[in-house]
Amino acid sequence: MKRSAVDIILRKAQPEDIELLNYWDQQEHNIFADPNDKWDWEIELGRNPDWRMQLMAELNGRPIGFIQIIDPYKEESHYWGEVEKNFRAIDIWIGEAKDIGKGYGTVMMQKAIDICFSNKTVEAILIDPLTINTRAIRFYQRFGFEFVEYRKFGDDECSVYRLERSKWESIKAFLI
Repeated sequence: MKRSAVDIILRKAQPEDIELLNYWDQQEHNIFADPNDKWDWEIELGRNPDWRMQLMAELNGRPIGFIQIIDPYKEESHYWGEVEKNFRAIDIWIGEAKDIGKGYGTVMMQKAIDICFSNKTVEAILIDPLTINTRAIRFYQRFGFEFVEYRKFGDDECSVYRLERSKWESIKAFLI
């Protein structure tokens, strides 16, 4: 990875994004990455719990992706199970297949990681790609995420990965 000239901004997801997010949910590459999850955007975008950020990524004013950052210790459904304090978890995706492979996800992920670690108490970040999603796993490994365990979340066989703050600090200058 190297510094990208791609100028992507992140903004808070709004109720006006619901139609687009529902459309993205029906795209084949997003179904493959998250086949058993139902994002109830109408409800979720109306809620603002202190443990979650939902962000739209925009390229020159055009929405291209979505990022969710949560505090898995505080998250009310306890999706992650027992998690220590001072962690974050990231969900990230590109909305349309035509925008994959252009470096947008790289910029989005760098920004999401920086947001997580801007809180000095955050020690590590978790992700949980499907075990069969080898492309996503390679993507996360490039950022320094390291395998923790295989785990079943609902009907999904996932590979849990973790990025330690110290690892990110030691490699980020080489990645961006």
